[in-house]
Amino acid sequence: MSDFTSDIWNFYVIGIVVAGLITCIVLLWSQGSVTYTAGKTTGHSWDETLEEYNNPLPKWWSLLFYLTVVFSVVYLFLYPGLGKYQGYLGWSSARYNLGADGAVENVAGSQYQKEVEAAEQSLTPKLEAYLAMDIPTLSKDPQAMEMGGRLFQAYCIQCHSADAKGSKGFPNLTNDDWQWGGEPEQIKESIAVGRVAAMTPHPEMDDETARDIASYVLSLSGREVDQARRARGETAFKSSDCLTCHDPGIMTGRPTGVPSGNILMGAPDLTDSVWLYGSTENIIVEGIKNGRQNQMPAWEGFLGKGKVHLLAAYVYGLSH
Repeated sequence: MSDFTSDIWNFYVIGIVVAGLITCIVLLWSQGSVTYTAGKTTGHSWDETLEEYNNPLPKWWSLLFYLTVVFSVVYLFLYPGLGKYQGYLGWSSARYNLGADGAVENVAGSQYQKEVEAAEQSLTPKLEAYLAMDIPTLSKDPQAMEMGGRLFQAYCIQCHSADAKGSKGFPNLTNDDWQWGGEPEQIKESIAVGRVAAMTPHPEMDDETARDIASYVLSLSGREVDQARRARGETAFKSSDCLTCHDPGIMTGRPTGVPSGNILMGAPDLTDSVWLYGSTENIIVEGIKNGRQNQMPAWEGFLGKGKVHLLAAYVYGLSH
């Protein structure tokens, strides 16, 4: 409750808790003070002869109820439950709290932190052993891959799906098509430090030119297109800034003028049949005109080197 933005809510919670306890006590007292009067009913009857008597509660039941109230008071003294009051023991299950200046800070000694520290201590020897193995070898270790799979399910499926085949805008990790390279260390770098890719928008380009370029790009992967439009698109493609990203020849030694991607810039290969956002003409025109923005978050600071190494081996194994 320490992240309340106003003291009103602090007192609101305290009021509800205290009012609930007082209500329980009053209810117990009022029912315990009832005296038994032979033959006296509440006036309610059912099924002609079934009558309701106003008898006091059994003493054993009242005693148990009083014990629950006492337990509640002791609990609220020892543990959080009354608004911002953290309890005499200072226990917390939270991972983060908001500090006095509004900054997010770790909760030292919280249950969560203790459990994480205990888990890390038990995993450290195993992760250090995995770090000493190269990624291709590690990807063939069944126990390591089981652990890597659990890490993937916990942190990666939100973007890449449970089967690692991705979705629109998120790469398929089970094939051999890699924007930033599919070598073991390239995969590890992508996970560790993240990636930021941007397709430059061309809002100044007219729709017909964009469609001509889209036809040319589609033809590169063997699609049937209008040849006149394709010819115009090839000229427009090569005279624009498209080759700046999609021609790897200058930096990799491959033939220039071939739009086959550039892993140094994260520019996709346009000659295969793999499309991150879709391969219809309208989707390609949308990408040309509006551009694309994509980001892979950096995980090393959160997971640590050992888990990143394990994840890299798992992802590498998916396509090998």
